[in-house]
Amino acid sequence: MALAAAFAAQGWIRFVVAPGFLEGVSMTVVNVHQAKTHLSRLLAQVEAGEDVVIARNGAPVARLVRCRPKVQRQPDVLKGRVVVPDSFFDPLPDEELSAWGQ
Repeated sequence: MALAAAFAAQGWIRFVVAPGFLEGVSMTVVNVHQAKTHLSRLLAQVEAGEDVVIARNGAPVARLVRCRPKVQRQPDVLKGRVVVPDSFFDPLPDEELSAWGQ
């Protein structure tokens, strides 16, 4: 939020939504030039959980939001729970193949 206050002091931000407002969403609005100049700082704000809106001529154009964390995959999590019968690998009947255009 300190960066947002600095941007506001410079006149680069049209408004800042206070933390806790709009169900706890904190948002900073910057113009395109400032977004290009301070992208690393804005990304740090996004990593901290704040949304950043990039505006052109005062109209919102894009929103930077934190990506969802990548879910760690667990190999063999379904091992023993799913059984594939041997018939699964049998050739398909001609009527099934024709339905698929084969």
